[in-house]
Amino acid sequence: MKLLVSVVNEEEAREALAGGADIIDVKNPLEGSLGANFPKVIRRVVELSFGFEVSAAIGDMPNLPGTASLAALGAASYGVDYIKIGLMGPQNAGEAIYLMQRITETVREANSRTRVIAVAYADARRVGSLDPLLLPQVALAAGADGCMLDTAVKDGSSLFDFLDLDTLRKFVREVHDQGFLCALAGSLKAEDLSLVWELGADIAGVRGAACIGDRREARVAREKILSLSSCVPRRR
Repeated sequence: MKLLVSVVNEEEAREALAGGADIIDVKNPLEGSLGANFPKVIRRVVELSFGFEVSAAIGDMPNLPGTASLAALGAASYGVDYIKIGLMGPQNAGEAIYLMQRITETVREANSRTRVIAVAYADARRVGSLDPLLLPQVALAAGADGCMLDTAVKDGSSLFDFLDLDTLRKFVREVHDQGFLCALAGSLKAEDLSLVWELGADIAGVRGAACIGDRREARVAREKILSLSSCVPRRR
């Protein structure tokens, strides 16, 4: 299983690399759970992360396929390995499929190496977004490369507060049956990582658990990531 650590700038990216993160994920929490960062930040993180995988979140996306496609094009042009799209706006599978199809075709034309990850929210009822259990169906129809579950509201509640283990296990199995990558995130703590691995996920995503300081001034620290890395089981 790979450890994805979300960073907001170059300094945090260096800390994440030094701490042993497998994937450096660029986002901006000030703009939401999957808030998009500035292009110059994505570019610099890609440059300094040579030899490591980089992902970029492009937003808790409203149901605006054109806007989403342009954002995806920008991220793909910098050579990121993954682009994450939060399906905040679509209200049903049809809307979500159309949005993801437009993104996927844009990314394929811009950079065939970049993988498209559709993200839904375990706490969807709190924000009125897409039923997260529809995500594998959406990804399959849209030709995406993977699925991720996260939480939209960052108030200390975790993924496991909204979806039980049986539901998550079934979700991971369905994603894998379709040949996709499966990532789980959502205020995960160190003690959750072994459980994420047991559920069969390919990637565990964290930010808060990799930070020191309070929420307003939190920053990623290599010592926290070293500790997290030691908790991540590695499949041979």
